[in-house]
Amino acid sequence: MKRYLIRLVSSLALIGLLVAHIHGTIRIPFVVQFERLLYDTRVRLTAPGGKDSKIVIIALDERSLDNEGHWPWSRDKLAEMVTRLYDYGVEVVGFDVVFPERDVSFELETLRELSRNDSGFSRTLERYAPQLNRDAIFGEALGQGRSVVAYYFHTDDRVDYETGELPMAAFEFDDAIRDDIHLPVATGFSANVPEITNGAYSAGFISNPLIADDGIVRRAPLLHAYGNEAYESLSLAMAATYLDDIALPLFVDAPLLLQGYPPLEAMVIGDRRIPVDAQGAVLVPYRGAAGSFEYISATDVINGTVERPELLDGSIVLIGATAPGLVDLRSTPFGSIYPGVEIHANVLAGILDDNFRWQPAYTQAAEMIAVLAFGLLAAFVLPVLSAVFATLLLGVMVTGAVWTNAWLWDVKLHVLPLATTLIVLFGTYLLNMVYGYFFESRSRSHMNELFGQYVPPDLVSEMAHDPTHYSMESEKRELSVLFTDIRSFTTISEALDAQELSDLLNRFLTPMTQVVHDTQGTIDKYMGDCIMAFWGAPLLDIDHADHAISAGLEMLRAMEKLNTAFVAEGLPELKVGVGINTGTMSVGNMGSRFRRAYTVLGDAVNLGSRLEGLTKVYGVDMLVSEFTRDAAPDRFLYREIDQVRVKGKRLPVGIYEVIGEANKVPDIERARLLQFEQAMKLYRAQDWDGAEGILHDLVEQVPGKPLYRMYIERIRTFREQPPPDDWDGVYTHDSK
Repeated sequence: MKRYLIRLVSSLALIGLLVAHIHGTIRIPFVVQFERLLYDTRVRLTAPGGKDSKIVIIALDERSLDNEGHWPWSRDKLAEMVTRLYDYGVEVVGFDVVFPERDVSFELETLRELSRNDSGFSRTLERYAPQLNRDAIFGEALGQGRSVVAYYFHTDDRVDYETGELPMAAFEFDDAIRDDIHLPVATGFSANVPEITNGAYSAGFISNPLIADDGIVRRAPLLHAYGNEAYESLSLAMAATYLDDIALPLFVDAPLLLQGYPPLEAMVIGDRRIPVDAQGAVLVPYRGAAGSFEYISATDVINGTVERPELLDGSIVLIGATAPGLVDLRSTPFGSIYPGVEIHANVLAGILDDNFRWQPAYTQAAEMIAVLAFGLLAAFVLPVLSAVFATLLLGVMVTGAVWTNAWLWDVKLHVLPLATTLIVLFGTYLLNMVYGYFFESRSRSHMNELFGQYVPPDLVSEMAHDPTHYSMESEKRELSVLFTDIRSFTTISEALDAQELSDLLNRFLTPMTQVVHDTQGTIDKYMGDCIMAFWGAPLLDIDHADHAISAGLEMLRAMEKLNTAFVAEGLPELKVGVGINTGTMSVGNMGSRFRRAYTVLGDAVNLGSRLEGLTKVYGVDMLVSEFTRDAAPDRFLYREIDQVRVKGKRLPVGIYEVIGEANKVPDIERARLLQFEQAMKLYRAQDWDGAEGILHDLVEQVPGKPLYRMYIERIRTFREQPPPDDWDGVYTHDSK
């Protein structure tokens, strides 16, 4: 027992340590470094290679500096280069260079000094002065075509100055999502002088505050926050300019269980969807080592001596520094000498090719699930095997983890961290190599075989702690049973082909089943479009009626979300009815020697099915019996619908509509409930006029409630054909 506890605690401690690392509670440097190594290796192994002909880099290289002089060059020289590029047929010109300071013309200043005492010369000079304003000349050259200039955001609290002029923001933050957007926040900026900003078609930032602490550029931000607005990067601005469109943010509504989920999921340009992470960044889609794009020396463009002008015709050009002296070299997975301008080119190519791997916000949860799944599997299965078979199984699990990770990487373009999964597999293997827990593992396997297809995994795990209390032997027990069915399903199914119908049912059954599992229920069976579930077995649950009603209400809420998606996709809107009954039922493994199933039987089960059918008759979404209401009297507010005899039952049963949780029902609904109760008293007293008056008032308040109109029609029938003298107010339903 002591060795058992030591290994159990050791394995769980390792798993817990890695889970805490994934969650961010602690940081394990070795794991971080190992993950970065694995990521960089995958990038290098899967890079497509070759050159992208759409994008050409105009290099401010050493030869250009030798021929044209030291940097920065005068703006009129840059204007000449831009004009040449347009003459070559370039579609978009982008600058990976910022011009925050004015290019002062010393000639113009000298002439102004000389003209101080000559008013005529001074007026003439001022008329021709714009022709000597190099910034204006450069701006005019940029305006000859589609051009994008760069600017720089500062993220150091000590640097909060503003230089130059920012372009128009991509979008403004909405108050509802402001706290959940985690874009890099700028404290200041260095932008271009107004003549350049105004002359350019667009502009984008080139700063990257998301470089990892090892200095390697793996991510590039597409968005940056400044003040109450978000601005787009140079690559994003160039892509939007080239596609003659605008980049729009794509927000998603996070489920209630995922409060704090980053709402910004992607940027969209036309039909291109660019997935971003919580910080508005993308993983740089490197084509390969430096030189993955065509390079042309800037001096050749200026002098019109480009050897292969066809490279420029119809292309996108990025102008940036490659000379070592200009200090724009970065570290990437392909090495420590990589031109920064080529990183922008890779991101731009990824946008145009719609080719990004991504790590959505739920990747953290997926990584945690992988660690828990593989870690627990290794901790509980490996010890029961011999050393040889344990090693073989470890090899299978490692292969499965690596293959799955590679499949997600190549096919789904989803980057799932791998280091923690490998560490937990090898770690638990070493910790549990000698001694295992055969009895506990066998018990868990037995519980999974018995109940795995009926109840959620967490309940199976709980049952495995004491397997002697659970079996599939039949017994009588008080339970609550639920039936839910899609209304008019035959009509809906006739309008869809087989695959569409299958997809529709899968999307319906999955969230409904999840609701049952979340409320500790047991799925009995699927009957086409119908779900049958029960609460109170195999796991004892004294609040089974409460949980069944909660499940019914949650199913109706889930249907509202599903229908919103269905309508948006042009699919039919689904309506469901829910019926719940509580009573003594037979539960256990029943069937024939050919096929058996863990199920419930009895009159109480049949009544639950009848109640689901009656939801269509009374025009309500959910009906429960008086027995269910009595078993859960306090938490929910009920409306008595009728006293009925259903087919196959002799005694009447009270049926109720669940309005909602009592503490959440608004006062106006409570007032209507009291009105309806008064109408029912008058109805059963055969005071037709009094009951009808109240019902008409309710119809005016809620025209879409079929229940009130149904009772008005029933009263009209009783006026023409009065009930017998011994009528007790019970309505008999002859059909199922």
